[in-house]
Amino acid sequence: MPNHGHLVCTPLEKENGEFNSLAEILQSLKRHTARQSNLILSRSGAFWQDESYDHIVRDQAELERIIKYVLYNPVKAGLIDDWKKWKWSYCRYEM
Repeated sequence: MPNHGHLVCTPLEKENGEFNSLAEILQSLKRHTARQSNLILSRSGAFWQDESYDHIVRDQAELERIIKYVLYNPVKAGLIDDWKKWKWSYCRYEM
């Protein structure tokens, strides 16, 4: 999407048995992608907005609904006719 991104993820377990928090995941993702984006765009400073929308997925049906929403978002926006053609999409589940 030109002005936002979507991420559906499962936190990985750390060596100590704890899980990374969503805040840790987003901070790491935003830090690395902002650095690379600013290099590519020959700019500096803040790249991402501070806020984000998060949602806890409670069951398999909800997970599938959310994944479909994310995959079909660029189709709904008229950017592509098939979600599989959107080069920034990745889904490890067969949809």
